[in-house]
Amino acid sequence: MKRLLSLIVIAGMCTFVACGPSAEEKAKAEKAKQDSLQAIEQTRIADSTAKETAKADSVKQIEAQRIADSTKAAEEQASKAKPAKKGKK
Repeated sequence: MKRLLSLIVIAGMCTFVACGPSAEEKAKAEKAKQDSLQAIEQTRIADSTAKETAKADSVKQIEAQRIADSTKAAEEQASKAKPAKKGKK
């Protein structure tokens, strides 16, 4: 009886080990992992690029507004500084 039980346990362990993933399945899993990491890296790069572009656009917009405000202030100051018209003598 002990021999029979031992044989059944050994057969069960061999069956369990034989049901593991094959080399092909392991290669597919590794490829999927690498593809996933590559996709994450591309997303990170795209996000970084988008942030840099947004930052550059914001800086350009602020600079354009600053120039417009400066021009407007200069025009206002120039109009106030015009000399008064002299009357005819």
